[in-house]
This record gives sequence, C-alpha cells and structure tokens, in this order.
Amino acid sequence: MITNALEILYEDNYILVCIKPHGIATQSRTLGRPDMVSLLKNHIHKTSRTKGEPYLAVIHRLDQPVTGILVFAKTPFAARELNRQLTGKGFGKYYRALVEGRPPKPEGILEHYLVKDSRTNLSRVCRPQVRDSKLARLRYLTVPDSHRYFSGEYAALPNVTELEIKLDTGRHHQIRVQLAHIGCPIIGDTKYNPDCTASPLWRNICLSACRLDFYHPKTGKLLCFNLCD
Repeated sequence: MITNALEILYEDNYILVCIKPHGIATQSRTLGRPDMVSLLKNHIHKTSRTKGEPYLAVIHRLDQPVTGILVFAKTPFAARELNRQLTGKGFGKYYRALVEGRPPKPEGILEHYLVKDSRTNLSRVCRPQVRDSKLARLRYLTVPDSHRYFSGEYAALPNVTELEIKLDTGRHHQIRVQLAHIGCPIIGDTKYNPDCTASPLWRNICLSACRLDFYHPKTGKLLCFNLCD
C-alpha cells in the first residue's frame, strides 16, 4: 500500500512496518523537514477514528541516506515488547551492501571497537582502551551475482561485491565504518568513501535494510519481511 509516497508493508493496531526511502530521516529535530515519524503520524491520523496526536514509538533507526525496512510501535505495550526483543535476541536485522573490492574471505565476522565524534557525526575504529568506545560486531556473506539485490548501473561497476550483513550490535554508522576499515567501502557512501563522488552514482548509498524478522508483540507470531525475495 502506498501512502504519502511511503510504502506500508504491514499495519495493525499494534505495529506499522514500512520502507524508509533514501534521504528521509527516521526522526529529525529540524523543523519543517519531513521525517518518517511525522509522515506516519499524519497517515495514522487520517486513517484512524481517534482524535489527537497518534502514538508512534521509534524502535530502531536507519541512517538518513539509507533505505530499508523499519518497524514502529503504535501502543506503549507494543513498544515495550519490541524493545525487549531488540535488546535481546528476538530481532533479526539484515542488510545488503554493494562495496568496492572484495573482503579477504567470502564470509566472516567483523569485530571492532568504534568511537563516535559528536562534532563531526562520524565514527571510527579505535583501540578498546579508548574512552567511550563500544564493541561492534557484524556477520557478512558474499552474495552470488545471480541473487543480487542491487542491479542495473550499480552492478555494472567494475570490481564490486554485494554482501549480506547481519548485525549483532547496533552502533553508530557501524556497517559503513567497519566495511570501509577492511578496504571495502560502500558504493555511494560520501562520508566513509569520499572518492565515490567521482562516480555519477554517488547520489544514493548502496546500503539497504532488506530484511527484518521479529515476533509480533501481541500474538507472538514470527513476522519476516524480505525485500530480496
């Protein structure tokens, strides 16, 4: 269902699952600039019989340039249950990334300590002893050409590899920083792959939250949303 140019994958009285487009923040403090929360609240207000501002809780976020699947809670109960899954092992967050080069192994685990610079809004790999550093862990798998999510002009670029990534932690700019650190920066990532601006494709980062698995907060049913099917 398309609503306000946003694609709603699933909605009931407890949750709303949608696709965040490129360039729209999950939630922004900037007045006058639309974000997912304001757009979805407007959608709920128009389709609901209740008056007043609707309840909508952010459960997880995507970087503004990144597209992909997000779930929001429509009640405090649903928010508590989804946050419990998010901090435990109930959430499965999978991404696809098109990167320059190729990782040293076709599949593996990346573990680094990251620290965020609040002045520049950038993160970097550091030693564990660095103050405020946090462990970041992800798992990656090389995707065969026949199962690529990114296609067309992006896939035609020389020396690129598509990776499926599962996050074990949710650190600031984690995927972008870790892949750039191993020499496989993401195509179109102007923050951690500035040389990509020489390409006409730099407008959109080739990183998508393509799959999300979690249990419905009320029914307990496993819900799986996959853009790669």
